[in-house]
Amino acid sequence: MNLNSRSLTILLSLAVALVLTAFLALASYFSSEGFKVALVIVFISCFLLVYFSYEALVLREIKNIHNSLEKVKRQDFKKIESRSIFTSDPLSRVKDEIYQIAERKQQEIDELRNLQAMRREFLADVSHELKTPIFAAQGFIHTLLDGAMDDPNVRERFLQKAAKSLDGLDALVQDLISISQFEKGVVKMAKRNFDAVQLVHEVFEQMEQKADQQNITLHLETSSEEKVMLFADPNRMRQVFINLIDNAIKYGRKGGNIWVMFDEGRKKYTVTVKDDGTGIAQEHINRIFERFYRIDKSRARDTSSTGLGLAICKHIVEAHRSFIAVKSEVGKGTTLRFKLQKAKAA
Repeated sequence: MNLNSRSLTILLSLAVALVLTAFLALASYFSSEGFKVALVIVFISCFLLVYFSYEALVLREIKNIHNSLEKVKRQDFKKIESRSIFTSDPLSRVKDEIYQIAERKQQEIDELRNLQAMRREFLADVSHELKTPIFAAQGFIHTLLDGAMDDPNVRERFLQKAAKSLDGLDALVQDLISISQFEKGVVKMAKRNFDAVQLVHEVFEQMEQKADQQNITLHLETSSEEKVMLFADPNRMRQVFINLIDNAIKYGRKGGNIWVMFDEGRKKYTVTVKDDGTGIAQEHINRIFERFYRIDKSRARDTSSTGLGLAICKHIVEAHRSFIAVKSEVGKGTTLRFKLQKAKAA
């Protein structure tokens, strides 16, 4: 026999009232007529009390749970209200758990949608970035095949341009591989003690010609005899300094300056790379470490950059259990800071 919730409520109330009445009747078998009337009143009172208590508490919570399930089906999570999980009412806990599960599922759905959007954007960016060097190399080579190869001067110039385009393509692919490895967590840092001052001097020598083209002066804020001994991966940190300084040169001003500084702390050094260039607007600061993100769209076809330099810097610094903080003001320059562990005792 199938009974609905209301029929079960009536039967439960009737059973409780009958049991209590029978108990009182047995206890007072030889009682007066007045006591019999009292038994009837007790019976009715118990019945009504149990019925309305069950109706008000249990069925109301069951209805709320049903409404919660309906919201989950409709993916309507806007009005989710959860009470304390430590409540003594098991039905309330069930409802709260439904709310919490629904909220977590919605967050997972939102995250998957964001990842899908990022994936589409990344594929579009990669396709866009790959087209430029490939089409350039194709154009130079097909021009040579169409007859320009007979002219030695044209042949050499076009081959050099094709080689430059292919070098840019190789750099882009290598950076994409690095980004993928960092995101998968398969890259291990080969940490050891090294002198950061010597490393920065070597980077300055490497970047000197590019800085001279913009009449930019590179400064290392330490004395020539001072050593800054760090415990990190020197090859990866060289990559970080090259990318940060290269980026500062690109967005610097002619006749400007770039400074590299080391501030000693108790356990770590704070590394600062600062310039007095054009600066970064606030709406761009939170996005400069995204892949292929360029502040100046007019430089988007800059073949000397893969658009992945700052993203790689972010991953390398994070792999050293630190992060890059950015402070910038338009027209006054940009400052980037991160911390690295001091050298370990021998």
